[in-house]
Amino acid sequence: MPIEILMPALSPTMEEGTLAKWLVKEGDTVTSGDVIAEIETDKATMEFEAVDEGVIGKILVTEGTADVKVNTPIAMLLEDGESTDDLGAAPASTPQAAPAKSAEATATSTPTAALPAPVKTGDRVFATPLARRIAADKGLDLSQITGSGPRGRIVKADVKGTTAQPAIAPAQAAAPAAAASAPAAKPVDASAIARMYEDRAYSELPLDGMRKTIAARLTEAKQTIPHFYLRRSVTLDPLMAFRAQLNAQLEKRGVKLSVNDFIIKACALALQQVPTANAVWAGDRILQLEPSDVAVAVAIEGGLFTPVLKDAHQKSLSALSAEMKDLASRARDRKLAPHEYQGGSFAISNLGMFGIENFDAVINPPHGAILAVGAGLKKPVVGDDGTITVATVMSMTLSVDHRVIDGALGAELLQAIVDNLENPMAMLA
Repeated sequence: MPIEILMPALSPTMEEGTLAKWLVKEGDTVTSGDVIAEIETDKATMEFEAVDEGVIGKILVTEGTADVKVNTPIAMLLEDGESTDDLGAAPASTPQAAPAKSAEATATSTPTAALPAPVKTGDRVFATPLARRIAADKGLDLSQITGSGPRGRIVKADVKGTTAQPAIAPAQAAAPAAAASAPAAKPVDASAIARMYEDRAYSELPLDGMRKTIAARLTEAKQTIPHFYLRRSVTLDPLMAFRAQLNAQLEKRGVKLSVNDFIIKACALALQQVPTANAVWAGDRILQLEPSDVAVAVAIEGGLFTPVLKDAHQKSLSALSAEMKDLASRARDRKLAPHEYQGGSFAISNLGMFGIENFDAVINPPHGAILAVGAGLKKPVVGDDGTITVATVMSMTLSVDHRVIDGALGAELLQAIVDNLENPMAMLA
């Protein structure tokens, strides 16, 4: 039986993508691991590898087709002994012409229809690589999961909503009647909004994949994460003097450290100094990380990336500076691989270079916190002896997920960041 090649989910946030280019044609033989297409995700253009071996029998989605939903058939693969005559039942149109029913709708309309059992050869269970990765993260036994993919193959949708945790007790599962009857948030009526401005000149800008993802994730973040905010000011003069001294010595090596490099290092060390705050929310548990993996927001045209500097506490300032420049450059070209912008427990968003004095950043789930950094400004400061002097002062706001970090712990983390920035030489010890 021919195998359906499905539109892959190449990033955790991907719901649809553009089939940018086919690298094979009908009749070509492919093996597992061969790159067969280029897919534009919400973040970047990525290569798509074949999972099975066989002959490309039919291409269902042409190059350049946009908004192809994840898990939609895009081609048919013929196995040994099969021919194009076996494609009679294959979908003949692009996925947009006849969208597949949701799993919920299928279950409602055919309650007695059973899905095929997982395909096994000996002890092997057939599943897509993404499904295996999700199952491993959740601690699921694939042999106990029924696959809904071609020939019973286990796909992402089969494991995404499955949990290895025990079922909720009836007393816990029963929701109050008032909560159950609470009205859902009313979606925005685009036509109604447009009518409000029908007598005004405007241009309509369609949403691309990245903007849709940013809108969805940040709306979810503000609706589901209990944010609270901690604010501190930092005196930067010792750091500025130390930075100038280091840059003079590093000039021959072509290295120039920025204030942001010091902020990254200060946050990475603070996560080691306050290890309980180096944590993420994992739905039904908290994961406390050992390394300091710090994400840094990078603005690009039409959106932003948050590349992650892994093991930042172990790297020198010059190494962090070089890595950050490389990640930022490739982020602007949309050349980052998913593993370079996924993960981390903490993020930094610096708008100081735009003259912003202070702001509140939205937490990027599953991170436990994000530091919003403002501009360093000359301000009058009262010294310990009561005299007034002029100092360079920078405002910082720590947005914290209260499910992960409580107030006192967040204050301790922010204090450690301030101490590191006001004593920059100690960061090199």
